[in-house]
Amino acid sequence: MVLLIGAVTLGVHTISKDKLIIGVKVLAMNEAQIRQSFHRKVLGRHHACVNTLVVDELGLKHGRCRADIAVINGHLNGFEIKSDRDSLFRLPEQVVTYGAVFDRVTAIVAERHLSPVQEIVPDWWGLIVCFCDPRGAVIFWTKRKPSINRSVDPFSVAQLLWSQEAREILGKKAVSPRLLRQSRAVLYGCLTDLLSMPELRRTVRAHLVARKNWRCHKPALSDDDLSQPSATY
Repeated sequence: MVLLIGAVTLGVHTISKDKLIIGVKVLAMNEAQIRQSFHRKVLGRHHACVNTLVVDELGLKHGRCRADIAVINGHLNGFEIKSDRDSLFRLPEQVVTYGAVFDRVTAIVAERHLSPVQEIVPDWWGLIVCFCDPRGAVIFWTKRKPSINRSVDPFSVAQLLWSQEAREILGKKAVSPRLLRQSRAVLYGCLTDLLSMPELRRTVRAHLVARKNWRCHKPALSDDDLSQPSATY
């Protein structure tokens, strides 16, 4: 028996307060199942938007960690998946790294992880709980929507750029050729010095979205998937 307290959203359905779901066997899920279902059921409209990039395994801080899913549009949105088979050992470090880069972050967690994850992640992180019904369908319950991160680190955002992209941006700022030959760390530092935080974020997002055939997840979307309401990111 599964007891859900409060008004929640399961897939496209809302369950009212104190309603019981009786006799439902919750099946264990792995990360691949959750990821594929989340792309189809929640991120379908983002995949269909030409001004949005949906990326799997976005490297942060040059590979210190990877975001399971990133949605890049008017904001940098990160998603971290914790399936039944995952541990939470790395989550505290991931919280710090995600917080340096993303405007909004959501943890997508198996039910057994919900309580410990709430103790680890900050209040501005969103929380989505996922279940697998007896038919094998993954159901997503939005427990808490994400809010804006007020502590983004400009250098960490600049690190999302490739070195050549950083040089192109700085070249338009009339930076000396000698400086453009410096290491990427120097280039990122120059970007944070020359660009305001809003301009830096806009510029980085624009370059990421402009990349062609880069880590893009292309799910097979049905008409039903595209018509389903989803959270706003």
